[in-house]
Amino acid sequence: MSQEKSQHSSILLAVIGFTAVVAVVGVIGFFVLGKTDESIQGQVEVTEYRVSSKVPGRILELRVKEGDYVKVGDTLAILDAPEVRAKMSQAMGAEDAAAAMSEMARNGARQEQVRGAYELLQQAKAGFEIAEKSYHRVQRLFDEGVMSEQKRDEAFANYKAMEAQVKAAQSQYDMARNGARREERIAAAAQVERAKGAVAEVSSYINETVQVAQMEGEVSEVYPRVGELVGTGAPIMSISLMNDVWGTFNVREDQLKDISIGKTIKAFVPAFNKEIDMKVYYMKDQGSYAVWKATKANGQYDLKTFEVKARPVTKFEGLRPGMSLVIR
Repeated sequence: MSQEKSQHSSILLAVIGFTAVVAVVGVIGFFVLGKTDESIQGQVEVTEYRVSSKVPGRILELRVKEGDYVKVGDTLAILDAPEVRAKMSQAMGAEDAAAAMSEMARNGARQEQVRGAYELLQQAKAGFEIAEKSYHRVQRLFDEGVMSEQKRDEAFANYKAMEAQVKAAQSQYDMARNGARREERIAAAAQVERAKGAVAEVSSYINETVQVAQMEGEVSEVYPRVGELVGTGAPIMSISLMNDVWGTFNVREDQLKDISIGKTIKAFVPAFNKEIDMKVYYMKDQGSYAVWKATKANGQYDLKTFEVKARPVTKFEGLRPGMSLVIR
């Protein structure tokens, strides 16, 4: 009997001990795990811009590598584009031809042509003087009744013909001396400007074969290798603007109570084991395609996710894209 009582006591003690352990674990879980604050994790991001060329070409030289810090005007890459150089030769030839045509329009006829027109004018004037004198003699003889009317008419017709010839020779001489018409000179000048525009356009394409940094930053990625072909607008490398840093967080709407645009929040940076102040400047829902939490199963509502962006209030040295940020 005593042995049975001892066994019953041992079992009872074991049950009581197990129950006590479960109760203690439950209490600890309630006070410790039940009250754990939710944390929101984000990451550091920076503005990037891609370096690309307006003209296709072959990578002749890469002057920088990933991780290099570049300043405005630094040469990044050099491309070889023989087609563009050929177009430049064509454009410059067209400009020279247009300039020559414009010069010819301004200068008018050659001196030899002007002198020839002048001599023809003098010849026509001499013939006119003789025809005029002959007509007046015939007219006097006709008035005296010595010359027939037919002869008088013939002399008059020759006189008028020579007069018209003088006018024609005069116009030819004036045209040779004055050169091209005003409209022709304007058209020739316009052709010169058009040719200059073509040269300027090709020059801009040639400038594109030497890629320089437009903004200060760090080379984050280089895409092609030396010798590879790149097309129009194809990215050659990416430059990270290390002075433009912000943090991006994905926040459920039930966690937005203390987050709003213009408000300063504290974010923990694990890389430095420090907290920094960040000012929220952007909030936008991520739409139905984003991560969301369904709560309709228990009679409540769906929780959407918002993208929140915030910038450090003061500059924090060492922040790099990809580093974690935690809002507690």
